[in-house]
Amino acid sequence: MFIPLHDANNLKFIKLQWITWSLIAINVIVWIVTELAGAESEFSTAAVLGLGFIPSVVNDIAELPQSMVLVPEDATYITYSFLHGNLLHLGSNMLFLWVFGDNVEDAMGHIKFLIFYFLCAAAGAFAHGLLLPDSQNPLIGASGAVAGVIAAYLMLHPRVRVWVLVLGRIPLPLPAFIPLMFWVIYQFFMVFTDFGNEVSWAAHVGGIVAGAVLVLVFRRPGVPLFDRTIESPEAVVHEAPQPAPAKTAAGTPPPKWGR
Repeated sequence: MFIPLHDANNLKFIKLQWITWSLIAINVIVWIVTELAGAESEFSTAAVLGLGFIPSVVNDIAELPQSMVLVPEDATYITYSFLHGNLLHLGSNMLFLWVFGDNVEDAMGHIKFLIFYFLCAAAGAFAHGLLLPDSQNPLIGASGAVAGVIAAYLMLHPRVRVWVLVLGRIPLPLPAFIPLMFWVIYQFFMVFTDFGNEVSWAAHVGGIVAGAVLVLVFRRPGVPLFDRTIESPEAVVHEAPQPAPAKTAAGTPPPKWGR
């Protein structure tokens, strides 16, 4: 696979990506708090069971003890996305969100992007529950939401140059559609071939589908898809008129220079 490092894609409508930064900060803070408490501690276990998405509980096949219920069952469609199992899980999700989230937020606006992010998270949980309706294992992680962001970025900016680290060591500048399309195809391949892994490929696919559909609705009016040019005053280059060359009066010999 690949690791995204940077994209050459400036913001056009917003000055700062407040929502992207805030989501990253909240995810990091939640991970630090649960990590300080200890991965096997009663606090962390209660957080995972109370905030994680458990298909069998949401589908009324199983029931959590009342003492472990922290939020309404439907709220776990979103709350699960703020929990992560380890630093690699957190770091990979936040890196993708850092590189690609700002431009999607720019294309939608702050509030719409936040709603979009939560809907992609919910779609990821829904797809996971659809594939494993009786699972009692909590689903955690922002992968579904981030997958939606990646799909939206691919729809908006497929030709933007993105620096990626291939095979963990080779930095390459590539058009965004090459690594991102490969990533999307890989998620769909894995959801049909890898059933025993701890990774919820269904959540990734659910987020991808939601992101690709919702970007059509949530993007600002006039924001094009597939890197078509935005017609705006800022895109017009104004050239100063060039003064006409001076004309020599008829019958007047040109001045002599030098000796």
